[in-house]
Amino acid sequence: MFKNNVGAVDRTLRVIAGLVLLGLFFIYPDASWRYFTLIGIIPLFTGLFGTCPIYSIFGMSTCPHKKT
Repeated sequence: MFKNNVGAVDRTLRVIAGLVLLGLFFIYPDASWRYFTLIGIIPLFTGLFGTCPIYSIFGMSTCPHKKT
């Protein structure tokens, strides 16, 4: 359905950033800013699925080029 355009290092960093942000949501239950950390869902899903809609719009890719 979607073309993979996120490389391995980029995917790893996205998953880590997403997990950290979502972890902050649960670590600070009384903080007024905690709902902003739910933005971590976006890098988590783009890292897990290996595709980024913003990269697609701009024609970017961090995947290594295949040698033919």
